Amino acid sequence: MHRTLRRLLAALPLIVAAALPLSTAAQTAPKRTDPGARPEAMLWVGNSFFYYNNSMHGHFGQLAASLHEKVRGTSVTISGSGLDWHDMESLVRPNGLGRYSFVGDNEIRFNPPGRQYDTVVMMDCSQCPVHPQLQQAFHDTVRKDAEILRKQGIRPVLFMSWAYKDKREMTQQLAEQYTRAGNANDLLVIPAGLAFAKAIAAKPDLELYQADKRHPSLAGTYLASCATFATLFRKSPVGATYTAGLPADTARLLQQAAWDAVQDYFSAK
Repeated sequence: MHRTLRRLLAALPLIVAAALPLSTAAQTAPKRTDPGARPEAMLWVGNSFFYYNNSMHGHFGQLAASLHEKVRGTSVTISGSGLDWHDMESLVRPNGLGRYSFVGDNEIRFNPPGRQYDTVVMMDCSQCPVHPQLQQAFHDTVRKDAEILRKQGIRPVLFMSWAYKDKREMTQQLAEQYTRAGNANDLLVIPAGLAFAKAIAAKPDLELYQADKRHPSLAGTYLASCATFATLFRKSPVGATYTAGLPADTARLLQQAAWDAVQDYFSAK
């Protein structure tokens, strides 16, 4: 009897968590709400959450172009990496990354010398911001990298990642840590994780994940791209003609979920 009772008590937190609705809001409100100048050249620094589905930066660029915004983008990713694996100072050195681009029929275009990016979007590993042994490294690295970027005249932006499919409680946890890091360093935060929660709440059978329940499906990558556009341009992605090959009704649902999440996040008190 006592053994059975102990097992039930041990399982109670999991049962309660499973019964809770998927949260679509952050606990702490973001201090920085103004997106600032529109980006023209972006560097995406992260891991496989960015590079799945032929890289989020490519989908974002096509989405932005379909909404009459031209943004050059480069993705720098390391599989399974935390943000502290990246050498930010080296990545944004003058005349380094982005010095030339491939255009047209694979022709090389040399970009103007000097600073190659005006915005860097940073994401930590999927659980680093909430892991008890890695959380401090997340906050320390965000502070360090933000200082490096600002010295180069580059705007640092944080990308709030999403919860694992089978660990819904991560939505709130990640939202809290990314928002705290943003507030501590006066950074804009892209609430992609909250957009995932919004989309799932609107259509629970919509598959935003790969079979591993971690990495994004094409719909997940598209949704995160929409959230990024909505955050940086503070303009609705609803009606974008670029759909990444998704059905029109699915693309529109994702566009709306991203826009709703961004509006809710930045209007929170």
